[in-house]
Amino acid sequence: MNAIRRGMSMTPGTMRPEPQIFIVSADAGRYHFRRMIKALLLILFPIPTWERIATAQRRVVPILLTHLLPLLVLGSLAEGYGMVHWGKPRGEVSYIKLLPVRETVVYQIAQIILLTVIVFVVGWLIKALGETFHGRHTFRQSFTVAAYGLSPVFLMRIFDMFPSISPWVTWAIGVFLAAGILYKGLPRVMQPDPPHAFGLYLMSTLLLIIVTGLVRFLTAWYLQGRFAKLDEIVSHLTSGWKF
Repeated sequence: MNAIRRGMSMTPGTMRPEPQIFIVSADAGRYHFRRMIKALLLILFPIPTWERIATAQRRVVPILLTHLLPLLVLGSLAEGYGMVHWGKPRGEVSYIKLLPVRETVVYQIAQIILLTVIVFVVGWLIKALGETFHGRHTFRQSFTVAAYGLSPVFLMRIFDMFPSISPWVTWAIGVFLAAGILYKGLPRVMQPDPPHAFGLYLMSTLLLIIVTGLVRFLTAWYLQGRFAKLDEIVSHLTSGWKF
């Protein structure tokens, strides 16, 4: 948020307050939108986008702060809005339940933390896989592949805001798109030996499917009310919140 403030005007013998003017810009919204555009560019124009990413050689923290977290926050804002206003299917005999704002906030914060940890874990596992193929890769390279390669999965979370769309549909589309962009990006960022490149890609894609599928299973079951004890804990912790 950008703001300009004007205060008191003082002249000899007088003290006259001037109007306070606040100019607010929607920089935060535009910032999240740019992250979404980057994820779309990876899907629509993977080769030139990956070339720019590989050339930039950004470190882990800048990627985390300027790409990964904004994309996760964007998806959580969209899904959280849907949870509060349109609800989520719950129970064995499915019905739509509107979730309280306080429980939605806790769930989305926990999901952002979980997904961030998952990206670090996937990055470390891709690095370990590269070493099994006799490659010498840095964690920066493998984290770059994980953070940008998973962009479609995180981008598709926007459609989780609609209760009529199964979370498994958005996950499957995201994984399919991620596998496609990994095929273009992994060789450019990690630069494995050509004989081992396809094997590293296949193993990395399988790893991506397993890890993100497990996370989707846990979050989907929680939203369906399958973890009753955890529901009780969250409700108890947020019972005193005033929103």
